[in-house]
Amino acid sequence: QIDPKDYTFSGLKDETVGRLPGKVAGQQFVIQDCESCSIYIFDHSATITIDECVNCQIFLGPIKGSVFFRDCKDCKCIVACQQFRARDCRKLEVFLCCATQPIIESSTGMKFGCFQYYYPELALQFKDAGLSIFNNTWSNIHDFTPVSGENNWGLLPENAVVQDYVPLPSSEELKAVRISTDATRSIIPITRGRRQKSSDESCLAVFFAGDYTTANARKLIDEMTGKGFQLIQTKEVSMKAEDAHRVFQQSASEFIPLLEKGPVVALEFSGDGAVEGCQSTVNDVFSGTKVFVSESKASASQDVDNFYNFADMQMGM
Repeated sequence: QIDPKDYTFSGLKDETVGRLPGKVAGQQFVIQDCESCSIYIFDHSATITIDECVNCQIFLGPIKGSVFFRDCKDCKCIVACQQFRARDCRKLEVFLCCATQPIIESSTGMKFGCFQYYYPELALQFKDAGLSIFNNTWSNIHDFTPVSGENNWGLLPENAVVQDYVPLPSSEELKAVRISTDATRSIIPITRGRRQKSSDESCLAVFFAGDYTTANARKLIDEMTGKGFQLIQTKEVSMKAEDAHRVFQQSASEFIPLLEKGPVVALEFSGDGAVEGCQSTVNDVFSGTKVFVSESKASASQDVDNFYNFADMQMGM
């Protein structure tokens, strides 16, 4: 028998509380009426609601459904979820991984950054929650109640350090979780999202399903960002033959047989020389693997548009 008290933090003040990996195991969780608390859910859950919390620091591991912040203010959060909603909130700063377009309503002073966090159990928790580490629309915010001439939300500074917002837990019990907030170890690839690009040259790279798809995609990200290129966005999505014709055009026939194995992982890089840099890296590092890479600077922006237009339609954005 499940006791709701095990899945609720309510009416706490000046406390550090949390749940260790394996302790929530896909249940729903409620956080309400907490003030000046540090709250850590190091596990996956079904849904989480956070009501009337003030001046709290909150970490929420992967949420299969939605996270809903209501009537919260001055909170700093790290959140991974399928859906993000905030209503009647003031001054939330959120490092976010969200599979669908995040929504704010009647809220002001909202700031968003890209989720970055690591602990050993996190990758499996993402899987258990049915979330892909490559589907993250953290900066594509929809404001239901815009006010003309005002901006209710913005992006966190690019050099924002996660630990300055949500420090590592100080309680003995929670210190057992082996956390790293180092950007290079983040379980989620850190993308620029809607931030200004440094160059008008982009390149699309697409990996096809197989045993090493995730590892290969991460390797290419490391290689390209190591050379100074920027990772703009990532996406994991299933494709059909007709989608391949639209996206890969002349080279579609070469890739169609690979689509039956499962979803593709697409990466958009930006920077002067991105196409050439990506082609040479793929040739050097992934010689035995079929990867789609934009052919030229001229076709690359069309590739990116074709792929993301298709992917957004797929995901009902």
